Amino acid sequence: MAQTFDYEPSASRAAGSDEAHIDTSSLEKLAEIAARTAEEAGKFANVDAILRIPVTVQVVLGAATMPVANLMKLGRGAVVPLDHRVGEPVDVVVNGRVVARGEVVVVEEDNSRFGVSLTEIVGPLGGHGET
Repeated sequence: MAQTFDYEPSASRAAGSDEAHIDTSSLEKLAEIAARTAEEAGKFANVDAILRIPVTVQVVLGAATMPVANLMKLGRGAVVPLDHRVGEPVDVVVNGRVVARGEVVVVEEDNSRFGVSLTEIVGPLGGHGET
């Protein structure tokens, strides 16, 4: 069975009643929270458009510097040594900026693909963030 509640404005209640004060105060707080929530929702109304913007994500395994002459000699089966060692964290780069570091892993669902397990989020100034 549905239950209904009737609200009596505080003016119709006995003057000086603590119950009237509590109800009015609670309603004012609820109204304030509702107004703030609506204001916050308005601020984030365009977030969906931002979240759909594509970005380029790269995982940098390492880098190498070599003269063009050595580059021209490379062929099938050649090995280019990188500056990172096995087990060192790799950089996760988004639109040219390092945003995280992690470990290379084999994707469990499909053993033919690699992934990155994030171990560190880089702070806004390129420093160390949360680990």
